[in-house]
Amino acid sequence: MAEESQTPVSAIPEAQKDRYKNISQTFQENFGEGPEFFSRAPGRVNLIGEHIDYCGYSVLPMAVEQDIVMAVLPDSSGSISLVSADPQYESFTCDVTKIVITKDEPHWYKYVLCGILGIKEQFQSETIKGFKAVIHGTVPRSAGLSSSSALVCCSALAMLRANKWNMTKEHLAEVCAKCERYIGTEGGGMDQAISLTAKSGKAKLIEFNPLRTTDVQLPADAAFIVSNSLAEMNKAATPQFNTRVVECRLAAQVLAASQTNIKWRDVKRLGDLQEKLGFSLDAMLTLVTANLHKEPYSKEEICTLLEVTPDELAETSLSTNTTHVETFCLYKRATHVYSEAKRVLQFKTICDEQPEDALQLLGKLMDESHASCRDMYDCSHPDLDSLVEVCRNSGAVGSRMTGAGWGGCAVSIVKSDSVASLLSRVQDNYYKLNSEKFARVQESLFATIPGGGAAYYIY
Repeated sequence: MAEESQTPVSAIPEAQKDRYKNISQTFQENFGEGPEFFSRAPGRVNLIGEHIDYCGYSVLPMAVEQDIVMAVLPDSSGSISLVSADPQYESFTCDVTKIVITKDEPHWYKYVLCGILGIKEQFQSETIKGFKAVIHGTVPRSAGLSSSSALVCCSALAMLRANKWNMTKEHLAEVCAKCERYIGTEGGGMDQAISLTAKSGKAKLIEFNPLRTTDVQLPADAAFIVSNSLAEMNKAATPQFNTRVVECRLAAQVLAASQTNIKWRDVKRLGDLQEKLGFSLDAMLTLVTANLHKEPYSKEEICTLLEVTPDELAETSLSTNTTHVETFCLYKRATHVYSEAKRVLQFKTICDEQPEDALQLLGKLMDESHASCRDMYDCSHPDLDSLVEVCRNSGAVGSRMTGAGWGGCAVSIVKSDSVASLLSRVQDNYYKLNSEKFARVQESLFATIPGGGAAYYIY
């Protein structure tokens, strides 16, 4: 295995030593001994390519500096003992051989269990160690910066090293994407891939099936501002996210049924359909306009088009938490996916070619992406739309929602020399208008650079 495909092991960075010392102290207070190592996985901000990874299309995120860190001590008794450094989250203990993840309440420790179980199932070992861990995070929760996936990746890394098992970053990313579904989120794999494979100073084009990552050099004068609307939505606790996944699947299947040479049951994703047809993205958009009506489809209409019963539809196309949904927006969802996939490719081309007006061109694509997320995918939020507008009026060259949406964060691209001005104006024109939001401004509004990926740290 190539060395660069392995998660790096290094000494704790000088700038982080105080933080890691505090985490170690919390570990000592809870377990009466110190940790053996630390696993670390960053959050991410998706620059462009929203809600298309699970449709089979490339995305373009970068890791942020905020992360999840776990102080870990292997436990030969097979016990898993989890303590959050944040006292508002309860501790948890279980037997590593008896892990059960229910989908009723998305408690924080269930994401840790997802990572543990995913690794355990890969190795199927008769001798298996658990571990003791203290978890500390700086990724804002429910903000669209992928705190939950960072937690899954961090725990999977801890499980690997506790048991002295090896896995490439790419394989680990695929395992983590699958095992996060144990908690009920049908994501596409972007969050785990960027958290595990990111390089400092670079964004990544991430392609799927198989997973491939390509470094993307952003313009030298580009800076990025992340701003949290502070409207929160836990995607594992509501059906909105999984409904969109199902709507995209149904759009692909109804479009496939309109084509004489395609068996719709062989199609699960909009990307699959494009591949089978051999069409360009522009041609796929034309196909959507010609074959899908703009009004929502009833479940009954879809059953008629696909010639199936409601029970058969549930089996072939729906997820367990969307069987109650009675109407599906197919035209709007497919239009967003194909147009967003096109914007991702345009974004990378601009970064590769670096024309003089690169920043303006990238900003325009980000603006178009937000409009599509808001109007065609219905995954924005009034507070988020307001924040995006404030960012643009405060000097951002482009601004868009990032992450699952329905609240959470905006990401803005701005000239490097305008960062301080933009931060000040957004604080005045968004956060200061609401005392609760202003109280959280320090954690909610920050400039960031493309951060490094997952790592192990040892003393």
